[in-house]
Amino acid sequence: VQLQAFGGGLVQARDSLRVSCAASGRISSTITMGWFRQAPGKEREFVAAITWSGGSAILADSVKGRFGISRDSTKNTVYLQMNSLKPEDTAVYYCAASKFFLPVVNGGYVGWGQGTQVTVSS
Repeated sequence: VQLQAFGGGLVQARDSLRVSCAASGRISSTITMGWFRQAPGKEREFVAAITWSGGSAILADSVKGRFGISRDSTKNTVYLQMNSLKPEDTAVYYCAASKFFLPVVNGGYVGWGQGTQVTVSS
C-alpha cells in the first residue's frame, strides 16, 4: 500500500487544521489506518487510528477532545481533524497502514508516507 499525507501548514495556536492521507495499492489487506507524529529531537508517537470499516477508532490521550479521525472509503482517504492546536502539536505528521486491529505502536504499521509538516505558532 502507498500512502501520501498532505494538508499540513503553519497555523496559530487555537486554530484548526485538517490533514489528509490518500491510500493506493493493496488497500484490501489493510484493516487500520493510523496517524503518527514526530517532533524535532523526539521519537515518533501515536496520534490516532481508525479501521477502514469506520466502526472503531482510538486517539492518544494527548489529543483526546481536540483531534478527530475519520475516513472516506470511497476516496481511500483518511483525515485527521485537529482543533484547538497547541505549539506542542508541531511535528511532521505521518500516516500508515496496518493489517492489525488498531495498533498504537510503530511496529504494527507499514507503508509510511513522507509526512506533512504542521507548525503551530504561539
